[in-house]
Amino acid sequence: MSCHTRAAIMRINARLDDSYEEKFLQIQKSKNKNRTAILKEALDKYFTEELNQEEQNAWRNNQKILEMVGGIASGAEDLSVNYKESIYQGLKEKYDID
Repeated sequence: MSCHTRAAIMRINARLDDSYEEKFLQIQKSKNKNRTAILKEALDKYFTEELNQEEQNAWRNNQKILEMVGGIASGAEDLSVNYKESIYQGLKEKYDID
């Protein structure tokens, strides 16, 4: 007894207006690919771009949260050690003190 698994295949029917049909046919002709290959590539590209954008947004949001909660704001790396000097320099600049 053998067990064969068959991958599910989605069939897509789409209506394209003249401008999209022209674009599609131009891609098909220039790349010498069939409709299925073109649609697969377009979906892969779209998915990758969307995923990258979501990952970038998530990273930015995480950085903002870490800056607020963890004190990872931009600035001197040795600020916790040299904070007095930093305050002194800031006051000198602000009040034009020599």
